[in-house]
Amino acid sequence: MSQTDPIAELLTRIRNAMHARYNQVELPHARVREAICRVLLAEGFLAGIETAGEGYKKKLILGLRYSPTREPVIRGLQRVSKPSLRRYAGAKEMPRVKGAMGMHVVSTPLGMMTDREARRRKIGGEILLRIW
Repeated sequence: MSQTDPIAELLTRIRNAMHARYNQVELPHARVREAICRVLLAEGFLAGIETAGEGYKKKLILGLRYSPTREPVIRGLQRVSKPSLRRYAGAKEMPRVKGAMGMHVVSTPLGMMTDREARRRKIGGEILLRIW
C-alpha cells in the first residue's frame, strides 16, 4: 500500500484505535514513526512500543493508555507540518499548546523531541504534530 504521509496515517490509526477502545494498534514499521512513538512513550501518552518481524514485514505494535475509567489518555492529535505545507520554528518561536497540557513533537537535527526539550536545548526544527 502506497502512503503519501506516514505520519498522518500513524495519527489516524492511533485516533481510531483510541475511539474504539483497543488496547493496542499494529501498523507497518518506519523509522520516523518509531521515533515519534518513542517520544510519545517517554511523555506518557503510550503504554508501550514493540517491533515485530523483519524486512518489509516489520511491524510496530503500540500499547495504548487509558485512565482507570477507560477514558483515553490522548484527548487529541493534530498534524501540524504537512507534505503540502511544512511548518518550521526556531527555538524562540516554538509554539506552546494552550493550557500547557499538551505538547508538540519536533524533528530537529538532534532527532525527535518535544517542544519543551527543543526550547531547553535552544534548537529549532519542523513541528510535526500537536498532542493533548
